[in-house]
Amino acid sequence: MACKRVCTKSLKGRLCFITGAASGIGRAVAEQSAQAGAHVLLTDINEDALSTVAEGIRTAGGVVLDSRALDIADIEQVQSYARDIHERFGSVDVLMNVAGISIWGTVDTLSHEQWRRVVDINLMGPIHVIESFVPQMIEAQRGGHIVNVSSAAGLFGLPWHAAYSASKFGLRGVSEVLRFDLERHGIGVSLVCPGGVDTGLVQTLEVAGIDMQQPHMQKLKAHFQRHAVSPDTAARAIIKGVTAGRYMVFTSNDIRLGYWFQRKFSWPYELVMRWLNQRLYKLSIDARRAAVDV
Repeated sequence: MACKRVCTKSLKGRLCFITGAASGIGRAVAEQSAQAGAHVLLTDINEDALSTVAEGIRTAGGVVLDSRALDIADIEQVQSYARDIHERFGSVDVLMNVAGISIWGTVDTLSHEQWRRVVDINLMGPIHVIESFVPQMIEAQRGGHIVNVSSAAGLFGLPWHAAYSASKFGLRGVSEVLRFDLERHGIGVSLVCPGGVDTGLVQTLEVAGIDMQQPHMQKLKAHFQRHAVSPDTAARAIIKGVTAGRYMVFTSNDIRLGYWFQRKFSWPYELVMRWLNQRLYKLSIDARRAAVDV
């Protein structure tokens, strides 16, 4: 049965719920969705920044129906907000799971708390949103769309990304299943796989066992930022993907090319991953030595 795509052609007048809306990609998506005519409902854990974004959208003429600060890792908070939204506005049309954190590290340096925090926010958070909103979308029989922001780390075996990739590969798996499960209800799914995006995550990135203020790590961060796209660029790619009804959405051509390369040339892909792993391993050794010498 072909996907109906009943609400992906335009966001105008659509009720759109967006997580992580206070900064980065989430903020840019919220602003651009409102500019496209969506009636947005916003959430983020940062209450002050969220209020600023909501006020900015309203000042620019956009419609923010409501905003609430909450932790998406807490199912009770998500369910409570979902109940309030359904009572006041009815079923939403578009869900955008953008909120996330980034913690890197090797298995011998990552703490259990770090593993748990990454999975709770990056994987269970979107699941909490999906289970709190999608049943009502199905019942409303208006179709709709779900956006799950994964990562290049949800496609490739990048060094130091075990915990992060666990969450992002998991979200990719959820999306792959929902893509077909929800098709009969006219609900589309987009899996977004950004590469480098210059967001606040770059500044708050944790690498277990490594001081991010070390020159080696600052140099790596600067290199990342030089090749990263802006949140606005990423948001435009996401909204374009939604309105076109695309499943896989890339925010930069390097990840699109890498995904194609991985599928077509598995042996060279493994060589590249091993080379990258060795390079970052050497960088981590240098950073630890520098920390000891201080």
